[in-house]
Parts: sequence; C-alpha cells; structure tokens
Amino acid sequence: MLCSGMVTKEDSRMVRFPIRFNGITDVKDFVHIVNSYPYDVDLSCGRYVVDAKSIMGIFSLELQSAIDLEIHSNTCDDLVEALTRFRTED
Repeated sequence: MLCSGMVTKEDSRMVRFPIRFNGITDVKDFVHIVNSYPYDVDLSCGRYVVDAKSIMGIFSLELQSAIDLEIHSNTCDDLVEALTRFRTED
C-alpha cells in the first residue's frame, strides 16, 4: 500500500514546458483545448499549482510571465501539438 505522498515510477512520467498567454481569449481557448483531452494537466507559477482545466484557477496565477505546463502522461503528443501556439522559451 502506498502512502498518499509517495510517487511511483509510473506516476512520475510527464511532459513539461513553459507557456504564455497574451490575453483573456488565449486563456479561454487554452481551457477549451485541454478540456478536450483526457490527460491530467497542471499549471504552476512559483509555488502555486492549479488544474489547467479550471479557468478560475488559471486566473489566480500571475499571467504576465511564463507559466509551467505539466501534462501527466508521456504519450500526449496530440495535446502537445494542440498547445503549440502557447509554448514559449522563457
């Protein structure tokens, strides 16, 4: 039995890259896209982590800077491709 704080090797697979939003329309489009896929997706900014499928959660983040996107799967090329326009190198 695993404790809730433990992470197995299988659970630790994810795809991570920085994204940036250029306005409210970007946020709405982003949420619509990620809600179309079955993967668990988080956004993190500093020590704050929110569900990327929650528009209210996203608006609680500092949107003027780059935000780290984490897709909790390593077989999510379809979602990565759909999010290309939000990707940044910051």
